[in-house]
Amino acid sequence: MTQQAKGVVVAGHGVASGRAGDSPFAAGTIELQAPHFRARGLDLAPFVMATVNLDLAPHRLALRQPRWTFVDVDWTDVHPPETFSFVECTVTRDDEQVDGLVYHPHPETKPMHHQPSTVVELLLPRLAGLAAGEELWLHLDPRQAALVT
Repeated sequence: MTQQAKGVVVAGHGVASGRAGDSPFAAGTIELQAPHFRARGLDLAPFVMATVNLDLAPHRLALRQPRWTFVDVDWTDVHPPETFSFVECTVTRDDEQVDGLVYHPHPETKPMHHQPSTVVELLLPRLAGLAAGEELWLHLDPRQAALVT
């Protein structure tokens, strides 16, 4: 059984992908973090090294038992270590369906670039032509996370 909600793709800060001109992470945070996650057992190779930001308003994500949680990941010298959780998900776009991950940097350890509480960041395989304003369905295992209002 899955829990699902429809969301709208919104523009992010451009830091995860490395597109933000004012970011100290020119390669993108995902690219820089990936080796640290791989060393802990999570390989991000199947995914684009950027996040898709999905606004699920009025829902927000509540972690339960994420598939992976990594505490004190020391991936940069710009700020202290962070904690990250990953929740397995499936995303549906029209008749296309892909498996991905909800990428959740814990706000209490994340020093900058916070998201609104209704926005989830997704790591997905490439979805050709995906643009802000598009609607996607997010499907989650309710044992790993819940969508609450």
